[in-house]
Amino acid sequence: MAAGGGGGGGGGRGGSCFVLGASGETGRALLRELLSRRLFARVAAIGRRRLSLGGESAAALEQVVVDFERLSEHAAAFQGHDVGFCCLGTTRAKAGRAGFIRVDRDYVAQAAELARAGGCKHFILQSSQGANEHSYYLYLRVKGEVENLVQAVGFDRCTILRPAVLLCTRQESRPAEWIAQQFLSLVARVFPTAYSVPVETVARAMVASVLKPGGGKVEVLENKAIHELGKAVPQQGTE
Repeated sequence: MAAGGGGGGGGGRGGSCFVLGASGETGRALLRELLSRRLFARVAAIGRRRLSLGGESAAALEQVVVDFERLSEHAAAFQGHDVGFCCLGTTRAKAGRAGFIRVDRDYVAQAAELARAGGCKHFILQSSQGANEHSYYLYLRVKGEVENLVQAVGFDRCTILRPAVLLCTRQESRPAEWIAQQFLSLVARVFPTAYSVPVETVARAMVASVLKPGGGKVEVLENKAIHELGKAVPQQGTE
């Protein structure tokens, strides 16, 4: 299976994509998927700093450094891509209330607008289980708001993934989250698709959403569907 130039499924290998939030856990897993499978002729990581990668990966990846506070000045970074992947996000604990809203909603919405203006046809957004613009909880409310803003941009296709708790080995230390992940890893043995999902599965599902035909103008994938779609793309080394 390969990505076509128009961002749909089928066709020969080629086309271009960009990844926002490539320094995060899901973003790094997504980059590994994209670079190892060579689904696109051009893969660009758009972020506030350059990533440290191995030799082969570094050579295959185009890195574009932007100032998200002045994103409109970086429209050229979003030109000519068929598919856009967005894993951009922060936490309220790290950025504060205003900073969280700015990153998870405002930066994402503005990037989506620039991508659409630059010719992007398929935008794939990592959101969250329970996202709802009317939620009492800030995190879920902001996720619901950004889903609506991205849909309103008018991409030919918009895929929204709503994963539950992400299972991963974080580079930064989050003790409470580590404990929760250990518990959920055990729960996942009994209820594998209900409460959690490995970041690698989310990344494979994002790739699979490009490869599969159709899906409608807007497609929302809840946690169970992410698990199922992630299985549609074999894990690296099993192809």
